Amino acid sequence: MPLDEKRPRSPVASPFLTAHDREATRERKRQALLLAAVRMFNERGYSSTSLDEVAASLGVTKPVIYHYLGNKDRVLFECVRIGLEQLRDAACQARAGGGSGLQRLTSFLQSYAEIIMGDFGACVVRTDDKELSPEIRVQFRALKREIDLTLRSMIEEAAGDGTAQIEDSRMAGFAIAGALNWAAQWHHADGPQSVQEAGAALVRFLSAGIATRTVL
Repeated sequence: MPLDEKRPRSPVASPFLTAHDREATRERKRQALLLAAVRMFNERGYSSTSLDEVAASLGVTKPVIYHYLGNKDRVLFECVRIGLEQLRDAACQARAGGGSGLQRLTSFLQSYAEIIMGDFGACVVRTDDKELSPEIRVQFRALKREIDLTLRSMIEEAAGDGTAQIEDSRMAGFAIAGALNWAAQWHHADGPQSVQEAGAALVRFLSAGIATRTVL
């Protein structure tokens, strides 16, 4: 080979993360911080939990939480926002699944129960909106109202197609949501029933109470 002929060189492997990798890493850190926070909020209560404790549980400092999530008020709102988004997505999936009004409603209620017994759903139930700043309180209430109206709408659809017997959709919505939300208080992960089992048992009971007799 002539001395002046250059050998092709292998490309240098970059030790630096791509923009996509950096964003993925950032999101994993955010999710870890949120999960640590929501579990402490649920176990100890919002007012009894400090961001220093949340940070220490992951071996970082409070400024790291400020960097990824913001102050304590914002951290709590993000936790409840995730829980409410999960409920919103569950309603959309139940409606997309088709079937009768009662079948769609029952599908949503099953997902609702499982979400409420999860970390972020339980935070929605256990959070007193008075603990939030006035600005964030308005956002929190708006999201909760959207879920309430969605549930009521699905109850009305089940009554409308004759698969459910409901005289007052507003009252039925309050009763059903109240029963499901209470599961966030009594269900324990180490109990005899899984989230799915407890949710299914509860939803069977609720659905039987509103189903038209010919549907049962």
